[in-house]
This record gives sequence, structure tokens and C-alpha cells, in this order.
Amino acid sequence: MANTFQLEIIATDRVFFRGECEHLVITAIDGLLGIMAGHEPLVTVLPTGELKYMVDGKWLYAAISEGFIQVMPDKAIILADSCELPEEIDIKRAEEARQRAEELMKQKQSIKEYYQTQAALNRAINRLKVSQKHFK
Repeated sequence: MANTFQLEIIATDRVFFRGECEHLVITAIDGLLGIMAGHEPLVTVLPTGELKYMVDGKWLYAAISEGFIQVMPDKAIILADSCELPEEIDIKRAEEARQRAEELMKQKQSIKEYYQTQAALNRAINRLKVSQKHFK
């Protein structure tokens, strides 16, 4: 068996994944991270994006929203606002959310509202991208 590490992906509404993992690739705030067993310890911020992780030689994909990752040589823990498999994403709902956010972006908003709308738009676009890329 390949060298593995314990991976926990915890979203606000559920434990998304807990188990042995061979490889993890995720976008961090400062670029793409590849994690394998024995990785140097680190903690970093995760923006909305795609994550992929290898279990039993098979790549699995998910859409993840903002969060954090803590990496240790034998374990990685991801805490995220949300995490969804491509087949769990409601494409119609994600498209409606994208359209609503794009409409709001055209309106005058406070700085806070602008950033909230931008985050909603990023989440919707990410969900659509991941679902279309990995769910056939």
C-alpha cells in the first residue's frame, strides 16, 4: 500500500471525509499545495476552489468554500464553510445563485455588501466549474 496520511475534511454542516489519503491537492491563499505523507507542518487559509484527494489510487474531487488547512507529517485537517462532491451540486441552483450575484454586482452596494456578493459569485462559479468538470 502507498504511504498514506489521515485526512479530515470538516464542513460547517457535516464531516465530509475522514480516512486515509495518499495525496491531496488544494488551492491555498498563496498558490497550489500538494500534500503527501511526511509533509512539513503548516497552517494556511483556503479560498473558494477545487480540491482533489487520492484514496486507494483513485482521485476524488470536491468544491470547497473558504476555510483553513492544518498539515502535519501524518495528518491534514481542513475546516471549510462548505464542501460538496460534484454529484451533490444542484446545477440549476448554482446557476441561479451566479445570476443573482452578477445582478447584485451591477448595483450600488456598500463595501461589505460588495465583498459578500463577490464571495457568493465565486462560490457559485466554483460549484458550476467543479460539477461540469467532474460530473458527467
